[in-house]
Amino acid sequence: MESNEIQIESYDDVYLKINCERGMAKELSDFFTFKVPNYQYTPAFKNKIWDGQIRLFNLYKQTIYCGLYDYILEFAKDRGYKISTTPVKVNNISSDDIVSFLNHLKIPYVPHKHQVEAIRIAINKNRCLLLSPTGSGKSLMIYSLIRYYLDNMPKDKKILIIVPTTGLVSQMYSDFKEYSKDTDWDLEKNCHTIFAGQDKQTNKGVVISTWQSIYKMDEKYFAQFGAVFGDECHLFKAKSLTSIMTKLKECPYRIGTTGTLDDSETHKLVIEGLFGRVHNITTTKELMEKNLLSHLNIDCITLKYKLDEIEEVKRVKYDEEIKWILNNSKRNKFLVDLTCGIKGNTLVLFNYVKDHGIPLFESMQETCTDKNVFLIHGKTEVNYREEIRSILEKEENAILVASYGTCSTGINIKNINNIVFASPSRSVIRVLQSIGRGLRKTDTKDKVKLYDISDDLRYKKYVNHTYRHLQERIQIYDREKFEHSSVLIKL
Repeated sequence: MESNEIQIESYDDVYLKINCERGMAKELSDFFTFKVPNYQYTPAFKNKIWDGQIRLFNLYKQTIYCGLYDYILEFAKDRGYKISTTPVKVNNISSDDIVSFLNHLKIPYVPHKHQVEAIRIAINKNRCLLLSPTGSGKSLMIYSLIRYYLDNMPKDKKILIIVPTTGLVSQMYSDFKEYSKDTDWDLEKNCHTIFAGQDKQTNKGVVISTWQSIYKMDEKYFAQFGAVFGDECHLFKAKSLTSIMTKLKECPYRIGTTGTLDDSETHKLVIEGLFGRVHNITTTKELMEKNLLSHLNIDCITLKYKLDEIEEVKRVKYDEEIKWILNNSKRNKFLVDLTCGIKGNTLVLFNYVKDHGIPLFESMQETCTDKNVFLIHGKTEVNYREEIRSILEKEENAILVASYGTCSTGINIKNINNIVFASPSRSVIRVLQSIGRGLRKTDTKDKVKLYDISDDLRYKKYVNHTYRHLQERIQIYDREKFEHSSVLIKL
């Protein structure tokens, strides 16, 4: 091996083995080392047992996730290093081949071009991360791919689909039932679901499970799977996702799907390492322009408080500011009056169940007497959530008060006309996923309105936490090219 040469070998379906001189290995280690966002607030950092960095290249074993193969090639090319490697195996299936295959499946919908392209990329690459927004039809993409892999994998291998919530297990199964209803492919005989203590062992070829249900299982359990799908993979806890994906030693087919990725490079590279390179399939704006999603308009409503109220909370910590905001009677009355006055089905999203969600729900029940008001949060039974979802599909003027955690991902309600952000948030993922709840079109709906509520508690040169978060959300709206306007209301 030459002094400026990097040899890349296959270690297993999780890791690559990198052979090179020690100095180059240290350079690789530095290149693939990142500070984790907000690391300084973690107990491990505060207790001085972690330096706040994540290292994607193991300097001792000289191994790295297979999904970072392209980045290693770029690293070597930029520095003029030689690369010795066995080329990654890829397929060469055309879009016409995919269309023909989908026709064979007899799916009761005509797949859109972006869905055909996503399926083509996944089959050709074997491992990848499909970035496609809420409402783009990711479950149809996954269904088509599992049918492909069932036909092309060894018969003793199963397919694992990992989702972040119990609601998504039920929804995925329900979607698959819809896609296979006109075929002789029997969903009940082929597909097993795992959540809330259900049996983890099955002879069926497809397993849909929450990551929480299986991440403690050993490598022997995961040896049965030849293909894995991570749906909404941005939501998996990093340690749990890594635990599952690194136990899949003999699983060459790895497809991740998500509508949004965290802005941090660390988050992106970890998920790419475990699944494969990101491929941007389409955007929310493109789907709106093609009339595949409802058109979105955003009112950024800023609530301006009186000086004596501002002085109560000037320069307080974030948690104290949030507590003050959520307990402000004038603010909550404004939220209730706004929601009661909006026509159509309205989704009101909150952060804290006991301190905000339940009081809002009770106030809306009292005040909005001409509307049915429902409440969903983390402790709401899955069956009841499904019941509420079904009711809302038939309602025309109802209110659903729901926690971000249960509704930003995992509940597919097409018949939403309005969304109210009742609690502040700056998370890119949470904001975009929450917006996605209202974007699905129906025969009677092609528009959705978002009311983004923020709080102006600025004092002289001081800018309060949640007002800064509004500015960050506006940056998200600008980047996504969403239409938005600003409204100032004095309380």
